[in-house]
Amino acid sequence: MVSKADLIVGIQWGDEGKGKMVDLLARNYDFVVRYQGGHNAGHTIVVDGKKYALHLIPSGILYPSCKNIIGNGVVISPKALISEMAQFESMHGGLKGRLFISTKAHLILSYHELLDKLSEEKAKVAIGTTGKGIGPAYTDKISRNGIRIEELKDTQTLAQKVFDKLQALNAKENTIPTFSLDSIRNELDSYAKALLPYLANTTAMLWKAMDNNEKILCEGAQGSMLDIDFGTYPFVTSSTTTAAGACNGTGIAPRELGEVIGITKAYCTRVGNGPFPTEELGEIGETLRTKGGEFGVTTGRARRCGWLDAMAVKYACRINGVSALAMMKLDVLDGFETIQVCTGYKDKNGEILEDFPSDLSQVTPLYTSFKGWDKTAGVREFENLPKDAQDYILALEKFIGVKITMISTSPDRNDTIFRE
Repeated sequence: MVSKADLIVGIQWGDEGKGKMVDLLARNYDFVVRYQGGHNAGHTIVVDGKKYALHLIPSGILYPSCKNIIGNGVVISPKALISEMAQFESMHGGLKGRLFISTKAHLILSYHELLDKLSEEKAKVAIGTTGKGIGPAYTDKISRNGIRIEELKDTQTLAQKVFDKLQALNAKENTIPTFSLDSIRNELDSYAKALLPYLANTTAMLWKAMDNNEKILCEGAQGSMLDIDFGTYPFVTSSTTTAAGACNGTGIAPRELGEVIGITKAYCTRVGNGPFPTEELGEIGETLRTKGGEFGVTTGRARRCGWLDAMAVKYACRINGVSALAMMKLDVLDGFETIQVCTGYKDKNGEILEDFPSDLSQVTPLYTSFKGWDKTAGVREFENLPKDAQDYILALEKFIGVKITMISTSPDRNDTIFRE
């Protein structure tokens, strides 16, 4: 029987702690595959007290036996990827034979970043992007005007293409810097030298791996509430962040997906602008931010913080077909006298909503209160958690309808509770 690919997906607005879970589970897989997003996302992984920040390279890179794929659904900044690769060159004999990049992945070049920043400056209501060029790169891709990484095989032709793009953009915007053809080609040559050895037909690799019963783990960036279709539009990212994106971004068919593991924090955060019903602007939000280290891996931006929105988690679990949940950062809630969870919404007319709305900007959260607890940090067995923390977990999985099978109690990979 052909093996199926498992999937880890963020259930909130991103930054749920997917990196730790992928890192923790990767030891059991032959391949880890990143399927969408760009270097605006980041995973922080702590191993034996050492911190690793990953933006494009899959988290399985920390295991020497694991092959890592950057799929066709990812948009790649060559500059960012080359910089990230450098930190792993001395690890496990380098990256050759362990890192593979889809020939179909699209490139983010410097003009995409400029367009991103211009768009934010001109917008009446800014999205709050990281300015990394992700949106404009996906815009080019969807408008059939993008640049695939395999085009680095002919830098002379590609340099002319980029030069013409810059000329056209400058004529329209009058703010895009112009570069000489030679300078563009020199830059592209440096990218080609560094990245071409890692290009591969990654879809064929994955099909062959499944035919050989090798185990595959797919990981996404951001979270389901930032999905281009099902998130808090227009305050979303530019790709499909749900489980469906794993098929688009790798070439793995829907029927070839196995377990779908959803990742949620024990509370809630988001970055950028957009609705956030459970946001706490006062002392509670600041306490969560400080204790949870809620600052962006990529940008250093402070994250907006609030109580867990279980309505959004339940919605995202259904959208993704989640078969098991992992709850991160339970220890951050240590010390609160009372813990609130959003288990319903009222609309602007005071009516209780039966279904998840398409617009969260007009809803008021309805909270269920839980008694607080202390000292979950570092706990590795469910029965050793404080009784009130156990009650919190059990009540949540009953409301959401998905079992919480993994619970993280510190950033360290080993401080994790597994439940059957």
